[in-house]
Formats: sequence, C-alpha cells, structure tokens
Amino acid sequence: MKNSAKNFYGDDNIENNAISEKLDFSTKLAYGAGDLGPAITGNVSIFFLLIFFTNVAGIPAGLAGSILMVGKIWDGINDPIVGLLTDNTKSTRWGRRLPWLFYGAIPFGIFFFLQWIVPPFSNNPNNNIWALFWYYVLIGIIGQALYTVVSLPYTAMTPELTHDYDERTSLNSFRFTFSISGSILCLILAKIVFDVVPDPQYQYIVLASVCTIISILSLYWCVFGTKQRVLLMENNRLQTQEETENIPFLTQIKIAFSNKPFLFVIGIYLCSWLGVQVTASIIPYFVVYCMNMKNADVPTVMIAVQATALIMLFFWSNLSKKVGKKTVYFLGMSLWIIAAGGLFFLQPHQITLMYIMAIMAGFGVSTAYLIPWSMIPDVIELDELQTGQRREGIFYGFMVLLQKFGLALGLFLVGNALQTSGFKESIGGVNIIQPDSALFAIRVAVGPIPTICLILGLILTYFYPITREMHAEIMLQLAEKHQKNKHKPTTK
Repeated sequence: MKNSAKNFYGDDNIENNAISEKLDFSTKLAYGAGDLGPAITGNVSIFFLLIFFTNVAGIPAGLAGSILMVGKIWDGINDPIVGLLTDNTKSTRWGRRLPWLFYGAIPFGIFFFLQWIVPPFSNNPNNNIWALFWYYVLIGIIGQALYTVVSLPYTAMTPELTHDYDERTSLNSFRFTFSISGSILCLILAKIVFDVVPDPQYQYIVLASVCTIISILSLYWCVFGTKQRVLLMENNRLQTQEETENIPFLTQIKIAFSNKPFLFVIGIYLCSWLGVQVTASIIPYFVVYCMNMKNADVPTVMIAVQATALIMLFFWSNLSKKVGKKTVYFLGMSLWIIAAGGLFFLQPHQITLMYIMAIMAGFGVSTAYLIPWSMIPDVIELDELQTGQRREGIFYGFMVLLQKFGLALGLFLVGNALQTSGFKESIGGVNIIQPDSALFAIRVAVGPIPTICLILGLILTYFYPITREMHAEIMLQLAEKHQKNKHKPTTK
C-alpha cells in the first residue's frame, strides 16, 4: 500500500515514508497565526468586557461578573465535548481538526462582535438592565461555544505536528508570539480607537469590528498553511496507531484523571492562567480609579506587560533547552510575584514605578503562556504509551475545562467583591468617584489574589514528574510500538 494521504484539495502527493520531526518556518508561522484570532478576541474580552458591562452598558458589577461566570462555565463544559468530537472526526480529505477551524471561523467572529452592542430593550432602567443581562448571557453562551469550536481543535494540533520534545517548545513559541502579538495589537487598536472615537459605546463597536475581521482571516491562514503537515502526520498516525476498542466517554474521563502528570499540568495552568486573567480583568479599574489615569491610558499599561512577554518568549524558549521547563517557570513567576506585590502598594503619583512593575509582570506572563502548553504534549505521549490511543482532544478539553471553571469563579468573585465593596457602575463610560472600600477591593484583586495563585503554581511545578530524560524514554518505547504496529498485516 502506498503511504500517502490526500491533501486539502484531494491531491495524492503527500508522502510519509520519512517524516522529519523538524518543522519548516512557513508551517510554524501558519500554525502560530491560528492563535492570533482567539488571542485578539479573547484579550479584548479579558481586558475590556467587564468594564464595558459596568461603565458602558450600565450593568451592576455583580451581574456583570455573573454574565462572565455563566459564559466561562459553559465554555468549560463544552471543551471536553468538542475535544472528544474532534478526536473522533474522521475525514481523509480534512484530517480531524481542520474542518472545525474552517467552518467555525465566521460564526465565531459574528458572535464575538454581537457582545459589544448595547440594545435599547426598555425605557425602564431596571427592566433594561435585566434584558441586557439575558442578552449578554445568551450571546456569551453561543459565543463561547464557537470559541471552543475553533480554539480547542487548534491547540490539539500541537502534538500532531511534531513529536520532538524541543521542537514543540519552539512551535509553542511561534504560537504564543502570535498570541501575545494579538494581545498587543488589540491594545494598540484600542488606544487608537479610544483616542479617535469620542463616544464610549461606538469605541467598542469599532474595535470589535476590526478585531473580528483580523480573527477570521488569521484562522484561515492557519488552515491553509498547515494542511499538508497535518494530513501527513494524520496519515502516519492511522498507519502506526495501535488498534483498540473505542473507549466510552466516562471511561476516558477516568483514564485522563488517573494520569498523575496530567493533574499537575492542569493545576499549573489553572494557577498561572487564573493569575493572568484576573489581573487583566482588574487592571482597567486599577489604572482608572487607583492611579487616577484616563481610560485611554489603559491600553498603554497593558502593552507594557504584553510587549515584555513577547520579547521574552523566545528567550525563555531557548533557555528552557538548557536549564529545563521547571527552572524557566520558577524564574518568570518569581519576577511576577514581586511585581504583583508592588502594584498593591502603588500610589497615584508613582506612574513610572507602575510601568516598571508592568514590565516585570510581563516576564512572568511570558512563562505562563509558554511552559504549561509545552508540558501537555508530553502527558499525551505517556497516555498513548499506557493506552495505545492518541487522545489530544480529550486532554486539551479537560485541561481548559478546569481552567475555565476556576476562571469563571474568579471573575464572579471579583465582580461581586466590587459590588459588595460599594463600586458604582455608570452608563455611557462616564467615570465617577469610587469609595475607599471599592479602591481597596481593586488593589486586593491586582496584588494578593494573583500572588496566591502563582505561589500554588510554583509548588505544583516543583513536583511535576516528567523530565527531559523521562520523555525521551517514553518516546523510545512509543517508537518501538509504532514500528511493530506498522508492520502488522492490515485487515479489511
């Protein structure tokens, strides 16, 4: 039988007799572009959606936090479902993951845009607030499902593109270069739009429109730029994977959570990413109300964080090849913990010091992006060695599920803490003076809460069991199994 697979257009020109684990630059670039869309839309939502709800739509902070919580909980629930579906997607023309990106890109962009509209449902303020609440809940549920449809199959492609331990770290460097660049780009766009467009509501509509277009185009770049490599590896997987019975969904859950290294990875990711997203959500409030700066200054502060993270990404990637992933994570998180503590004590006149703290935090944010996602493919290989199946979707799905449950709870608590502390929402983007209790709640959310999350992540990283040597042994045993399976006679 000829070892070939049809490419995206159905051409039989992809040979897999000798697959190099090294990826060419164009494939890495196209793969990285796939995270630009989710990064832009995700970061705009993280940075601005909560303050959009409270300061433009006029929704109380507690209800605004509840909207985000409902969306994130559903987002978490649908992750393993989509992950399982992508694992079981069978198409010689498209592979397992690419159809999800191709068909999901445009609906994903549309529903991202719809969450930045403020429909006038009623002249009665109380009725209008509740109508807006249910509108944003519905849009959030659909939008988060579509976000999963494009983002989870994309992340599950990482271990399918290469099996090399260090090449995966390099691949993730490209991915998070685009991810962080998307974050910076959306902040630059926000800065421009906020300066040019005077009406706060139209500011967000214009920003959302531009981000939607960029997001859709970047997803299609990923699809067409990686298709040959994806299908090459998929054809090889079908030839070498051990034939096993389909495992029921609940049994897959049990197997996934019996994988101890996997539990460490999801814990590390939960802690580090919770620190990232809680900080990102509260920073606009911190800049405007605690540092007495303008709303247009918010993107500049966040650019300082994200630009530093981008610059450091390849530095951490190269350093990890010499000193290991654990050491890199410890270095980055330690700097971020120092920065978080400093932000808690900052006063309005210490603007320069605030930017220094933002840059220090960027060192840690970079490792929060890079290291956990570089660990999860190693866990998947261990699972394949133990079970004979490659189940990237289910592992990535549950990793993101638990992360989003934690994030949903965090955002819910932040929103309700603001409301309990006496935070005053506004309509149309007009800033008002906040009570001291609300200012203190904002400081706690920007300093001590992320610090606790990061310390817990460091503890879990210390005990993470898969080293470079252990991974090399796993890959050696897998290669032996694949070689045996490849020479087994096939039955029809």
